[in-house]
Amino acid sequence: MKYVLITGSSGLVGSETAFFFNKKNFKVLGIDNDSRSYFFGKTASTKRMTKNLKNNIKTFKHYNIDIRNLKKLENIFRKYNRKIKCIIHCAAQPSHDWASKEPLTDFSINANGTLNLLHLTNKYCKKSVFIYVSTNKVYGDLPNFLPLQEKKKRYEIKSSHNFYKGINEKMSIDKSVHSLFGVSKTSGDLLTQEFGKNLKIKTGIFRLGCITGENHAGAELHGFLSYLFKVTKKGKKYKIFGYKGKQVRDNIHAKDLANCFWNFYLKPKAGEVYNIGGGRDNSCSILEAINLIEKQTKRKLQFKYIKKNRVGDHMWYITDNSKFKKHYPKWNIRYSLKKIIKEMDSHYK
Repeated sequence: MKYVLITGSSGLVGSETAFFFNKKNFKVLGIDNDSRSYFFGKTASTKRMTKNLKNNIKTFKHYNIDIRNLKKLENIFRKYNRKIKCIIHCAAQPSHDWASKEPLTDFSINANGTLNLLHLTNKYCKKSVFIYVSTNKVYGDLPNFLPLQEKKKRYEIKSSHNFYKGINEKMSIDKSVHSLFGVSKTSGDLLTQEFGKNLKIKTGIFRLGCITGENHAGAELHGFLSYLFKVTKKGKKYKIFGYKGKQVRDNIHAKDLANCFWNFYLKPKAGEVYNIGGGRDNSCSILEAINLIEKQTKRKLQFKYIKKNRVGDHMWYITDNSKFKKHYPKWNIRYSLKKIIKEMDSHYK
């Protein structure tokens, strides 16, 4: 009997991963206390997805607990112990803007919560695979110091540059402004590496950027593609924070990410770090995203430009997936940006 334990199970990544591993004949233990509604308001609540998981996965077991509560977490690990074959840690305070409001809350969730899970994995199911959902914010604002060129609708880098294909794991995490969120997630990132390298747990660290999909409960401070669709459909104004709306992101569908986790589970490593994202083909600036959504929905999006950029925001970030592809050649991106936007349009109708 195989169990996968997923934290943040009702969020975008957690829920897609739950459905994916269920199809691989895993029983799913989901931990989610709907913190998103506290961070971003009722419209970002994950309760609907919790109900969806309960209705569609017969073996799904939901635990409405906080990952900062070591005692309650330990009850789960003690009960299932070695039956837990994989832990996928998606739960987080996910916004660098929100972190500055409550830095103690942010750090206790992203750092201490991660340490709790690693400690219990080491204590009860040391042979399990532990996957940590990290962020490209561990690189701080270093990407902004690349020799970027301003184009009509996006910032770009010369095709001859080493990072033209995307940013790889060789970029330093030092000497940069991270934002408080970046620091808390980096702490969890480093802890997961060390439990792998020092304590020999099979840990994988996945540094992600924009994860998306039709089930994303996007909010103003998190999940820009999903939130763009929301404001377009409701006829509201979208706020662009700095960089003239030319800041670039690559977007990966959560289903592609779940498949990425599966590949790592089948052939795990100890303390390995991967940059994972949609890559150059799935990249767009905010202005380009607005144009794509307007074209798809046949609606005009109203936006307001705010000159000051968000702290720690990247002007240009495209992921180089080469390292993961080299280690796991069977994995591929299946959801193009065009397909993602088309599915979102159908979802919000």
